[in-house]
Amino acid sequence: MIDSSYSRKPAQNFPGSGRLWAWGLIAVLLLSAAGLDLYLGAFQLSSPLLLAFALSWLVCFWGIPKLKALKMEQVIRQEGPQSHHSKSGTPTMGGLLLVPCGVLVGGLVSPGDQRLMPVALVTLAFLVIGGIDDWRSLTKQTNKGLSPKGKLLLQALAAGLFLLWAALHRALLGGIALPFGWWLPLGLLIWPLALFVFLAESNATNLTDGLDGLAAGVGAIVFMGLGLQLMLRGNSGDPALAGFCAALAGAWLGFLLHNRNPAQVFMGDTGSLAMGAALSAIALLSNSLWPLLLMGGVLLAESLSVILQVWVFKATKGSDGQGHRLFRMAPLHHHFEEGGWPELQVVVSFWGVSLILVLLGLVLRP
Repeated sequence: MIDSSYSRKPAQNFPGSGRLWAWGLIAVLLLSAAGLDLYLGAFQLSSPLLLAFALSWLVCFWGIPKLKALKMEQVIRQEGPQSHHSKSGTPTMGGLLLVPCGVLVGGLVSPGDQRLMPVALVTLAFLVIGGIDDWRSLTKQTNKGLSPKGKLLLQALAAGLFLLWAALHRALLGGIALPFGWWLPLGLLIWPLALFVFLAESNATNLTDGLDGLAAGVGAIVFMGLGLQLMLRGNSGDPALAGFCAALAGAWLGFLLHNRNPAQVFMGDTGSLAMGAALSAIALLSNSLWPLLLMGGVLLAESLSVILQVWVFKATKGSDGQGHRLFRMAPLHHHFEEGGWPELQVVVSFWGVSLILVLLGLVLRP
């Protein structure tokens, strides 16, 4: 008997297939890494990218049947698009397979750099939080795991421990580097901002993970963008964190080959929360909050679409309990789906926007 999650057809009325577009994105990011490596005369990005890519692909190839055998099958929320109900039964918690691959390869880039261990640990801590959330959803057979407050508290605790390490080692600067040599001084305000970045970014990546290959592709693009801009900075760049970025990009690209449309596995909160934590930690330690904001514009838009949708609905709610909706459905990717776009078209378009934002971020890097 063939499982429906594996027999779903790719989106129609859009050229190409999920596999073809995934390989296209992989080629673009690999060529970007290799091109910069050749320009700088060192294989700082392409080596960890390729190694993590191959390791992640192989581990996922082995692990997806294991997830399925353990009945870790996605529960689709009833209020989502009707077309997504066919995805019910697809294995989830794929973050358990890919994240350790990226962290392991990333940690080998520069073992002597004391910043890599805290970045790895906070990434794995968010993976555990996401894993608890996913597991509770699976055991209760609903799409609701941890309570929002409980989940936020655990995220804040993990981020707080990371920031405690940063404070003890004076790892954060008291401001934000901006383009054209500008500097935004924040002083002690950098600490509450850093906590907000962790919470906002991890939930933004979580909200983006709603279509086959969407979060994996966008995440890989943003990781590679951060890696590129770190190597293009003065004083020979930041090879350690740049290499860690490349490893994480590679891990998500390896996963993408299994997660592209039609997906054989989902990363779940296990992967999406870890992605947001890693992006936040790297950006904070390398003073790359501005590049993250710009390059991760798709992640920001997804998060803002949910906030605005709720705010407008509540602000316009009448006595009948009904209000206006700014979008057909939130997060933003569902707005385009409900407008008639095939799922693959939405995903590829969001990848394209992310690539453009990365190019803009490289031009306007600090």
